[in-house]
Amino acid sequence: MKNMIKAAGVQLQAAPEKEKNLSKAALLIDLAVQEGARIVALPQLFNTRWFAHSIDSANFSASEREDGPTVSLMRETAAKRGVVIIAPIFEEDKGGYYNTAFVLGVNGEIIGKYRKVHVPQIPLWEERAYFKPGNLGFPVFDTPFGKIGVQLCWDIFFPEGFRALALKGAEMVFAPTASAFEHSHKKWERAIAAAAHANGMYIFRVNRVGKEEKQEFYGKSFCVRPDGEFVHRPSGSSEGVVLADMDMTEVARVRNEWVFLKDRRPGEYKGLLEQNE
Repeated sequence: MKNMIKAAGVQLQAAPEKEKNLSKAALLIDLAVQEGARIVALPQLFNTRWFAHSIDSANFSASEREDGPTVSLMRETAAKRGVVIIAPIFEEDKGGYYNTAFVLGVNGEIIGKYRKVHVPQIPLWEERAYFKPGNLGFPVFDTPFGKIGVQLCWDIFFPEGFRALALKGAEMVFAPTASAFEHSHKKWERAIAAAAHANGMYIFRVNRVGKEEKQEFYGKSFCVRPDGEFVHRPSGSSEGVVLADMDMTEVARVRNEWVFLKDRRPGEYKGLLEQNE
């Protein structure tokens, strides 16, 4: 018997004004709920322009604490609509600054948060100038609709995170991204499809859209099934809502058929932890 959950990814073009981005996000979440979504994920740092294309201390003004306006509004929206929301922001905390995705529950509670572990420092993604590596590990969040994990953008290319989430019971992983240069999108698709199949889980990539100061984000959000096949093909490059129907019984079925988790040999992997960074 199927157990269907509809999830949504919001493709949003950020304006310079944070208030406009929050208002637009709330409207698109409402649209997703009208279409039956029970879980809604927003793209990486959805509430601000992509400032990490360069290094400028003035950009720290875009950061917020968890009781700031963005998380507060998203909590209100989650409670009002009875949905789970994944909301990634530039988080300021007493321990530093992080690229953080908050997972908000149907009653407006903060279920938890994931801080991006793999932080790149490459041209136009100068993220280490702003974000410390995440210090919360790879948490799995219990929701009324299933067990959720989060990976943020660059994390996608590190299989360890997905495996850690699978071993902790994650059934679906949401992957908010800020990817430009459309010619590279096939690499993201292959990495996500491989991770989904190797771990028997749904993975929903949610990308930014729109031309900004230095980049043009191409969207193409998509969801992959536990067998590594598309729920549907990647979307276009415009603002809007991407919907995916997830049959949660497929997680157990695929894991029973493709027994990668069962056939693991952890004792043979100890050298991975002994290698120098």
